[in-house]
Amino acid sequence: MPRTTTVHARNFAGGAWLTPSSTDTIAVENPFDHAIVGTAPDSSAADVDLAVGAARDAFDRGPWGRSTPAERADWIDRLADELEARGDATAALITDEIGQPAGLARGMGAIRPVQHLRFYARLARELTTEVERPNGDRDGFSIIRREPVGVAALIVPWNHPQASITMKMAPALAAGCTVVIKPAAESPLDVAQLIEAAIAIGLPPGVINVVTGGRETGRALVEHPGVDKIAFTGSTAAGRQIAEVAGRRLIPVTLELGGKSAAVVLPGADVAATLASLRTGSFGNTGQNCVALSRILAPADLYDELRDGLVALARDLRVGDPKDAATEVGPLVTRTALERVTGMVERARAEGATVLAGDTALPDTGYFYAPAIVEGADPDSELAQNEIFGPVISLHPYADVDDAVRIANATSYGLGGAVFGADDDEVLRVARRVRTGSIGLQGYRPDINLPFGGVRASGLGRELGPEAVSSYLVSKSIFI
Repeated sequence: MPRTTTVHARNFAGGAWLTPSSTDTIAVENPFDHAIVGTAPDSSAADVDLAVGAARDAFDRGPWGRSTPAERADWIDRLADELEARGDATAALITDEIGQPAGLARGMGAIRPVQHLRFYARLARELTTEVERPNGDRDGFSIIRREPVGVAALIVPWNHPQASITMKMAPALAAGCTVVIKPAAESPLDVAQLIEAAIAIGLPPGVINVVTGGRETGRALVEHPGVDKIAFTGSTAAGRQIAEVAGRRLIPVTLELGGKSAAVVLPGADVAATLASLRTGSFGNTGQNCVALSRILAPADLYDELRDGLVALARDLRVGDPKDAATEVGPLVTRTALERVTGMVERARAEGATVLAGDTALPDTGYFYAPAIVEGADPDSELAQNEIFGPVISLHPYADVDDAVRIANATSYGLGGAVFGADDDEVLRVARRVRTGSIGLQGYRPDINLPFGGVRASGLGRELGPEAVSSYLVSKSIFI
């Protein structure tokens, strides 16, 4: 059903909704029907200053800065309960904001955020803030104390907006930090569901703060002297700029950036099972995933079967209205995104590559791109080297396993990946040789208890698992 109201987002700081100092706004367009879903402030540096000041005050002088891990765990669990009650509304809003298919929006917008919160509430209860360690050059013991880093700026992407917030926020709160959240300009509306949940439980003012806006808002937040830690998910280009600022300011930073993940299919692999995994691994969220398996590396004995299977898969994907529960591929998030995908494929075609499938009938409205398989693109070409963020994958032959590993590693990225094969031991051996922050055997299945992040141009640091909490803590040695 279409939305009957337009959402007008506001900033939130110090426990209150705020009227922004700037009159500039961002209009959020539904990428399917082009209706304006809502508006949000394009906040100024003054608005950022208010949000950071509220977080600073809550950390330095409020009860949160003096809370125990167990007390924080109770708050996080209550927040999870309230957010869960708002799950259906949150998921529906995400579908309107970014065109995410309803089933995925339910999983990533309603269920996964609650899982994040409850997982980190449990880890908070297990958190040890002080340990004794034997002195090395004299008798006795000293104390190592782990303290929250302070105010954390969380700059999140649009492709899984609610889950991207809680993925960062939950460990930050468990560690004892206060946070300032800046959602992406494409998805600034659904964060209000989180704030309403925080208000409902009476979370102390200033623990969670929100400021919406575009690049200049993000720049002001990153450069603000009251911020002690930055966690960012987005493009590699933006990540490099943030890393430069963090380096100049000498503050810690976690960067989860782009990817160009390879699926290495070994001789003898079960093609049907591989294709079933690639249905979501490559095309999930309309291909708008940083870990999308967008390069498929195929051995000679399976190449034709894989190619034909991938073409059939691309044509079988259900493309349409993202509100339809049967839809697997929705519209791309913006006209700019559609133009980018179209341009990359057309340039590959002009360079001699062949575009297979890509002929699915599309709705009359919306920023749709028909799922496609690109064959014959050079592994060093633009399309094979750069994140496409759309329902397009490239297929590449390899000569032997060493050649497959070489191609998989021949990119500046290193975020995800998968290896498929008949021999589990061989699959594991190959997975160990691929230079990436994470990789799956017989598919790509991240787990909340395992660290997630990239190497090289895919980022710095790790999220998820206990490692995420550690990234919001600093160690203090108390010598005795």
